[in-house]
Amino acid sequence: MGVMGETADEVAARYGLRPLPVEGGLFRRTWAGAEGEDGRPAGSAIIVLLSTAAGDFSALHRLPVDEVWHFYRGDPLELLLLAPDGSDRLVLLGEGGEVQYVVPAGTWMGARVVGGGRHGWALFGTTMAPGFVPRDYEGGDAEELCARYPGRAALIRELCRADGAGPMPEDVDGAFEGPASPADRPLGGGPDA
Repeated sequence: MGVMGETADEVAARYGLRPLPVEGGLFRRTWAGAEGEDGRPAGSAIIVLLSTAAGDFSALHRLPVDEVWHFYRGDPLELLLLAPDGSDRLVLLGEGGEVQYVVPAGTWMGARVVGGGRHGWALFGTTMAPGFVPRDYEGGDAEELCARYPGRAALIRELCRADGAGPMPEDVDGAFEGPASPADRPLGGGPDA
């Protein structure tokens, strides 16, 4: 099948994606900058695939560093943002919306593919500087977030996992391993690029 008619499984295979623990979706780390003395890379980038399948969403979480979301292709994403000041925003990424959006540090974020589209999936990426380390991830608790943001309670419940309020595992079988720089990857457009 051609690129425009690819299924979610074909996209996952094309890019070598695997399950993202706790948060959800399929992903691959595509870049991590040089590691600092604190063990944190200077920056990092991942690609992520979400689909319209039941239970496939980016669970509400927050990070201590700004995160830039980049939309690549597929159906649009709804990105729910819950700010520390109590305000909220629903951002559309993709056709008819933004192609890039910066989520400020400390903001709760969660996303899902907008239903009824042509593809049934969305491919996007996120970039952080300094880079992501698993201890950064703080999963959201639905009841706590609903109490703080009652106007978004229904969507909050849809974007929280019963087991997702905990931290990201430090050792996720190399899931965050990846080439340290573009020079470490072969040239070309395949999964190893």
